[in-house]
Amino acid sequence: MKALISLPLAAALTAGMASAALADWPTDRPIEMIVAFAPGGGTDIMLRTLAPFLETELDTQFPVLNRPGASGEIAYTALSQARPDGHTVSSLNTPGFLTMRIDRKLRFDPAEICPIARIVEDPGTFIVQPDSKFQSLEDVVAFAKEHPGAVSVATTGMGTDEHLAMLQLEQAAGIDLTAVPFGGANEAKTALLGGHVTMIGLNVGEYATSDQDSFRALAQFSEERSTLAPDLPTAKELGYDVIMSSERGLAARCDVPEEIRARLSAAVDAAIADPAFQEKAKQQGIPLSYQSGADWSAAMPARLERYTQIFQLIKQEQ
Repeated sequence: MKALISLPLAAALTAGMASAALADWPTDRPIEMIVAFAPGGGTDIMLRTLAPFLETELDTQFPVLNRPGASGEIAYTALSQARPDGHTVSSLNTPGFLTMRIDRKLRFDPAEICPIARIVEDPGTFIVQPDSKFQSLEDVVAFAKEHPGAVSVATTGMGTDEHLAMLQLEQAAGIDLTAVPFGGANEAKTALLGGHVTMIGLNVGEYATSDQDSFRALAQFSEERSTLAPDLPTAKELGYDVIMSSERGLAARCDVPEEIRARLSAAVDAAIADPAFQEKAKQQGIPLSYQSGADWSAAMPARLERYTQIFQLIKQEQ
């Protein structure tokens, strides 16, 4: 009988503790923001720019923790292992978040991670040193046809937008390139400047905020030219069907209480709408392209299907 009485009592205590946690959130302690790539890249800059505005909206701190590696899997695994109390969020990047489930067994369940909002969509580009013998994308293609595998491309990991752009170019031009993974854009830039790779995959926003005397962009992988690089031709203009961009946003565990996820989403919405944030984003070359978490989630299945088709094309040729 004592055991029967203790069950409803325990349930009541648990419910009371949950209610207290909701009441204290978010000011009881900081909200850790995990970044899936190394410092200095587009994702890191975006979230470090956003963090102070979220701190204002939620009256708490947002310390940034970089957990690069495995195309983002390390960060997503850390998020999935955090307590579902709304005190841990993570960057969310596609295509990597989608493509990593195509070709390997993951240490986390993607279904347990829910987008809060998409903040950026940034088309890709390939970058070389300014004095490189490759002055155009056509130069790269011509050389690669004569020297299969000799052109090395720095990426931020298997299945990332740079890697998928490389795969598309291989398929479109009938060439063979060599991917070299790094933990972030800054590491890739260092490798290029040191002559360790032929070219690197960046996003237009990352290129636009780089030292223009140190790098040369060859083409951008979008349907239309980005306003951040209006003089840079698209790959399609040059005759190569390569379309690829990086989508960047925030995510939380799906089992975080709905009320907390709603408040996180509202805080992101308010921060992005702040004219002061928009001005800082412009200064940092952050191409804002807001989408709600629900809308971004709804668009992901079609994106996953397209990325899967890209991988299948390459496997068919191997």
